[in-house]
Amino acid sequence: MNIFSLEEPELEFAGGQKHVDIRFGLSSYGPLDLLSDLAPKSIRLGLVGTSESIDGFAKWVERCAQGVPAKVSKQPHLFPAFPSMDGKTAFHCDLVMHPSLQRTIPRQKCLVLGGIGSIEQRIIQAVELFAAEIAHLAETANPDVVACAFPSELVGILDDPNQTTPFDFHDLLKARVMETRLPIQIVLPSLYDPSRAKMQRKTGLARTLQDEATRAWNIYTALYYKARGTPWRLRRDSCDLDTCYVGVSFYQSLDRASLRTSIAQIFNERGEGVVIRGAEVEVEVSKTDRQAHLEEADAFSLLQEALARYKSEHKNLPARLVLHKTSSYSEDELSGFRQALAEADIEIYDFLNFRKSSLRLYREGVYPPLRGTVLDLTDGEFLIYTKGSVPFFETYPGMYVPRPLRANVAHSENTTRFLGNEVLALTKLNWNSTQFDGAEPVTIQAARDVGRVLRFCGPNDSIAAHYSFYM
Repeated sequence: MNIFSLEEPELEFAGGQKHVDIRFGLSSYGPLDLLSDLAPKSIRLGLVGTSESIDGFAKWVERCAQGVPAKVSKQPHLFPAFPSMDGKTAFHCDLVMHPSLQRTIPRQKCLVLGGIGSIEQRIIQAVELFAAEIAHLAETANPDVVACAFPSELVGILDDPNQTTPFDFHDLLKARVMETRLPIQIVLPSLYDPSRAKMQRKTGLARTLQDEATRAWNIYTALYYKARGTPWRLRRDSCDLDTCYVGVSFYQSLDRASLRTSIAQIFNERGEGVVIRGAEVEVEVSKTDRQAHLEEADAFSLLQEALARYKSEHKNLPARLVLHKTSSYSEDELSGFRQALAEADIEIYDFLNFRKSSLRLYREGVYPPLRGTVLDLTDGEFLIYTKGSVPFFETYPGMYVPRPLRANVAHSENTTRFLGNEVLALTKLNWNSTQFDGAEPVTIQAARDVGRVLRFCGPNDSIAAHYSFYM
């Protein structure tokens, strides 16, 4: 066994400038695509909600556009100020909010849902309220992104501790409005009114309340990405091979049947991704392996389609492929994936799968191990701390003792150090958060996000190709 620590990977911003931190990089240099003619210079922001929720969110956005001061803290790198949106810093992009881009849901329609006995039906009806107004905006106003200002009246209505349901408002709404091809951003009341945070704790919609500047950073970044902007990308050297990153996961069908469906999310180093949906698979339960696996033919078809979509998007095939899974690799899967790579004449590839580890390292002192700490195990396995103490933050920015990821390497010709660096870098491609210490590589996180939404889509439904429709 061998223990070593990795340096925090840098990200690339406008003009090829580098920084380890997303917020400092955006403040200093601007988004990666700043000089591109395709970069959004203004975002037409649709708004759906009650009069109160629309007004609350709109006023908060306008206030944040004037700049938000940093939280008073001993760790200023952890809580930087949000710069004013004056066209000279950060995103160089305006948010356009106009009455023609707004659709109001009457408050009484929300309250009526409280009389429905089934929590599942409440969620379905709440989704329909929003979906109808989003469809109207798609037909008449053509916004770039729609912010769904979740009404405070619905918080308690969609919370019933005596009923459980697989239905989730966030995921169902994403699936329901996918046909409009409008990306949406769900906005909770606590975003603009911290006093509402306690109301959300039991709804499944709750989030740990962050300081206001961090909330502004996160919402503006998500809206910029969903408007098809590219805020940052992985640092890339001229000698690096063109690499395609593929994440594969399995999700249970809504009826909780034994069939699961494989999905893949394909990224390049810019974080540009394409979603594809694989075939249904049957889980073979045995004493030695209770995980879902693809048949050889399905593995071949899934990766073949992934590579075809990559070529369609980027006009060339990658020189290297990295495949990440949430379950181990069966021999059938390995055979099918290798056949697809051989047909595409791709000779360099890495197959890894990840799970949370129960094995932990302890560091002398009061702080957990450093983010980027790697324990190289035998037989193609290593542990990596993607959450941990961060020197740039001068603290551990978490609330609980972190658990490392356990990576199993089914095939690779690269070193553990190389693979660990890549995994750490991929945790920084999360456009819902500007705090860079993500827990999972984007390949795995995106596969999970996509699966949660796709379970509400029918097998013959047309699905959106861009990741922004699922996050």
